[in-house]
Amino acid sequence: MFELVLIRHAHAKSAEGDETDMERALSNPGQVEAWTTGAWLHARRSPPERVLCSPARRTRETMEAIMRSMGPLPMRLEPSIYEASTGELITLVDGNRDADAVWLVGHNPGLEQLVALLSEGRTGDYRGMSPGSVAVLHFPKDAAIEPGVATLVDFWSP
Repeated sequence: MFELVLIRHAHAKSAEGDETDMERALSNPGQVEAWTTGAWLHARRSPPERVLCSPARRTRETMEAIMRSMGPLPMRLEPSIYEASTGELITLVDGNRDADAVWLVGHNPGLEQLVALLSEGRTGDYRGMSPGSVAVLHFPKDAAIEPGVATLVDFWSP
């Protein structure tokens, strides 16, 4: 079995002044959400072999809060996650199938569409992932990463 855990960053502040979208930090409630997400993951998931994280500040801060609960994790910043389409995310996941468990920390609408596509076979029926949400997908070990092949085994939102 291959496990993919999708984590949406927690609530972020609005951009201030000349700040870009990439530079937006977590809000105070977002910091609490991220810590709560980490506590939930720590209680229910084993540490992954690999964490792929968008380079946006809010995703990095979300992972930092998660690691305060879980301890250090093998995190790699992956620029392709930011503003990725579902096809780009599938390509990224498929390229990391050598691991048994991968966490991907990113953004909507890409993550919620990816959950719907992989578990239901279509993106038009996605149900949403609020900030800080976690979706856990299981794939048969040798199955291709393609629409409808995954089983959504857990979903949590702070």
